[in-house]
Amino acid sequence: MERHTYFPLGDSGVVVKLGNEIDQCTHQKIKRLSALLQDEPFPGMVEIVPGYTTVTVYYDPILLYDPKGGSTPYERVLGFLNPFIARAQSGEAREPRLVEIPVCYGGEYGPDLEEVARYNGLEPEEVIRIHSGQDYLVHMIGFAPGFPYLGGLDERIATPRRSIPRTAIPQGSVGIGGSQTGVYPIVSPGGWNIIGRTALPLFRPENEPPSLLRAGDLVRFRPISPKDYDEQKEVTS
Repeated sequence: MERHTYFPLGDSGVVVKLGNEIDQCTHQKIKRLSALLQDEPFPGMVEIVPGYTTVTVYYDPILLYDPKGGSTPYERVLGFLNPFIARAQSGEAREPRLVEIPVCYGGEYGPDLEEVARYNGLEPEEVIRIHSGQDYLVHMIGFAPGFPYLGGLDERIATPRRSIPRTAIPQGSVGIGGSQTGVYPIVSPGGWNIIGRTALPLFRPENEPPSLLRAGDLVRFRPISPKDYDEQKEVTS
């Protein structure tokens, strides 16, 4: 069985490290462990947070307190987690869900598209073709509600973050920051290069779950015209 490592996180959390590399093998173990814990939460479990190579498990130390002093809440949690991890390392991966995101590239919706093209010695149309020509794996959700950390950006369009971040990036903006790409689900500051925008809401607080995307999903960007964007914006507003 492949090795894993535990680290305490304060008095109410444990970090389970399942690999050392950001790759498909580690991601599949994280995905399986997260699914098992969501389907079969152990007594006292509060929340799980998947990461690139880890799953952080939060628990209620009061509920897991042993008045006889036989074991600490942390030790009890490790006892609960061991069989889940064994199952996660030997189980089969679930079929990923594919989510298509329509994007209007360039112009007022993608003010940095030409800069990304210039930096990489490409035409803007080539950047669009490359960016929308593959599927991206959602490794985790974070930074802002519903923000997906996507793996798989082609090195040909990787671009350093802006030297001066913007104070307010519009909701739905699609950006490139270094070797990553992502979508800003809400208005927020940011330093990524904005190459397009989608009218598809990624964060819907009235829904359960509120995030459209989840770890393990595949994302595919589909280029659309400004007219199509405006029409979709009217429908989703």
